[in-house]
Amino acid sequence: MKRTRTPSRTFEMVMGAIGSIIGMFSGSFLIFIESFGQAHISFLGIIAILASILGFISTYYIRKSPDFAGVGFIIATMFVIAGADYINVISALFLLAAGVLLLFRK
Repeated sequence: MKRTRTPSRTFEMVMGAIGSIIGMFSGSFLIFIESFGQAHISFLGIIAILASILGFISTYYIRKSPDFAGVGFIIATMFVIAGADYINVISALFLLAAGVLLLFRK
């Protein structure tokens, strides 16, 4: 009887969690900047926070359904990039790396 080896998904979980946490902080920072009245970017901050929540949900589903989690990370990446210009690039890179690894690593 041959044993089938399933890949460890710890790296993807860590990358997704780090990307989501950075996205939450940067979205909160955008809302904080808008509270001073200097810029009107609170909507973009809310989009970044919602995308980070989607990243956290995808992190939860990594063990159960890696394909669903990978698609969730890639969708969260698109919304994080649309949510903020330059401040969320690091978060988007972490989320994109986790999504691509989940989809293509078997």
